[in-house]
Amino acid sequence: QVQLVESGGGLVQAGSSLRLSCAASVRTFSSIGMGWFRQAPGKEREFVATITSSGLMTYYADSVKGRFTISRENAKNTVYLQMNSLKPEDTAVYYCAAGAYGTNWSRYNYWGQGTQVTVSS
Repeated sequence: QVQLVESGGGLVQAGSSLRLSCAASVRTFSSIGMGWFRQAPGKEREFVATITSSGLMTYYADSVKGRFTISRENAKNTVYLQMNSLKPEDTAVYYCAAGAYGTNWSRYNYWGQGTQVTVSS
């Protein structure tokens, strides 16, 4: 079965940077879109960023645009989320998702276990 494993989360101060990684076991990784979502305490799952199979097109939530960058390295079956200028409101569990290019979580087929990002002020 498809396996997605996130890493790179942690506790950081506001203004700091983190890079999340998502390693995928998917055989067809190079032909599927990927996305990042997050879920903060007391809130619903929220779209963060998405990327096409080739990596040529990306799309971001307004709340992270200009601060976060999604990228992928197909030769390593890995997708990344570079997070700069982190804010306390970015605190959430971040999930990697596979199988779509879009903002709707219901369109994705596979999900990682999540990694915690906590930003202190």
